[in-house]
Amino acid sequence: MIRFEAFGKSYDGHVAVRGLTLEVEAGEVVALLGPNGSGKTTCLKAAAGLIHPTSGRVTVDGRSAMEPAARRTISFLPQKVAFPDALTGREVVEFYRRLRGGARGRSDEVLRFASLNGASRRAVSTYSGGMVQRLGLAVAALPDAPVLLLDEPTAALDPEGLSAFYALTERRRGEGKTVLFTSHHLGDVERLATRFAVLVGGALAGVLTAAELSERLAQRGVLRLRLDRLPEGLLAALRPLSPGASIRGDELLLPGPASLRPALLDAVRASGAEVRSLSADEGRLDALYAEMVNARQ
Repeated sequence: MIRFEAFGKSYDGHVAVRGLTLEVEAGEVVALLGPNGSGKTTCLKAAAGLIHPTSGRVTVDGRSAMEPAARRTISFLPQKVAFPDALTGREVVEFYRRLRGGARGRSDEVLRFASLNGASRRAVSTYSGGMVQRLGLAVAALPDAPVLLLDEPTAALDPEGLSAFYALTERRRGEGKTVLFTSHHLGDVERLATRFAVLVGGALAGVLTAAELSERLAQRGVLRLRLDRLPEGLLAALRPLSPGASIRGDELLLPGPASLRPALLDAVRASGAEVRSLSADEGRLDALYAEMVNARQ
């Protein structure tokens, strides 16, 4: 649905994105991750047809993202949402509904979805940052567009807004629509994304599916044991199962997926050692993300 083909973008000699090749299929929810300045917003703007590529191309459903026909298939929520202060929330939604040609009842629907019913008749100038972001989500939800582009959609959201964002994304995925979003909140990625792509310095550092992510995180789990004693040869006996087995202080650390833990415990007990305490650390997305970023810097 969205295809970046050797996409590059420079601003006054500064390279924002270099040689990005990435395809986002219909029915996918793909998260773009990366440090500040890594090119995430530039990619979304290119997919929305707001900027011309310096090199390569970006297409939406086979058309150049710059074509009006491609833009009509997209709903875009920018990173910085701003609306006229003097308008009410309902007036903002009504303006965009008419702009996109939506049905009259659609305004009420998206205002309910964004939990803005009680504030929809107030001026935007009275809104908090989270309420403005929820209004932005309401506007993004107005068209039944095949493609939804969201730039840092959870940056200022309160719990009600987060719930609305999750509901919107999950519903669009269930309808076979395409969602491409950027985020610094890794919990959003783990909960919603079918794939995530990491950008570092404008280049693609890696892409993982949800299944690959789960496997990578599982491999980074650690079983922590405190034993009554450390029998001679125990570490050597454990390393075929857990190659990174080590001692740190008074703890025995056994890296590896949760599926290996029963066998590891059996091997410890077979050595004659008694387990005094046990805990497990699961692999974390933030650690994996930092690892991928650091590998490219």
